[in-house]
Amino acid sequence: MQYEIFGSTLPGVTLTFQSGESIYTQSGGMTWMSDGIRMETNMKGGFGKALGRLFTGESIFMASYTAERSGAQMTLASSFPGSIVVLELDGTREYICQKDAFLCATPGVKLSASVQKAKTGFFGGEGFVMQRISGQGLCFLELDGTVVKKDLAPGEVLKVDTGNLAAYERSVEYSVETVKGFKNILFGGEGLFLSVLRGPGRVYLQTVSIGEFATRIIPYIPISNN
Repeated sequence: MQYEIFGSTLPGVTLTFQSGESIYTQSGGMTWMSDGIRMETNMKGGFGKALGRLFTGESIFMASYTAERSGAQMTLASSFPGSIVVLELDGTREYICQKDAFLCATPGVKLSASVQKAKTGFFGGEGFVMQRISGQGLCFLELDGTVVKKDLAPGEVLKVDTGNLAAYERSVEYSVETVKGFKNILFGGEGLFLSVLRGPGRVYLQTVSIGEFATRIIPYIPISNN
């Protein structure tokens, strides 16, 4: 399978299939496609896994698309200004991603729920349930804003403002810490907590989050007095 990621503010990805190749995405994820692609909607993995996906921000039903001829193309687009990132999974790496990050994947990739510890769930800014990506194949993520990839060495620590952590390899230790200093808490503008990442492993950071973006524009939304 070949792919081309295009666009900047609202990117998309075009997949070019060989005959028999397929991908799956959440219901309604397809933007446009050529002739020669068969669609099938199902729960993928049964009701239990489908319910788990619901808590990660995805739909219960998934749509599978299979090419009936070589050269058939399909395009999927991001739903928020940001970036599309591709994960090439070899069966040994797993990633934990923010809610709604999953865009599409080849059949060998597994999408499931990852339940966080109490402290990181409450204060980490990502919630209690995140998405776990595992298996083998290609997986495409839609992340917010501009994305930076960092590979942390063993023991290397990175501190991130809550909401700016998009995805991290499962080998990375993820925790939260309280911002130190009374004046820093009151006037620093960073909130009470920071996400702490300890290597080894790969991390994806985003310059903005949907939640932060919504908070900033709410004061400018007209409110009707009627």
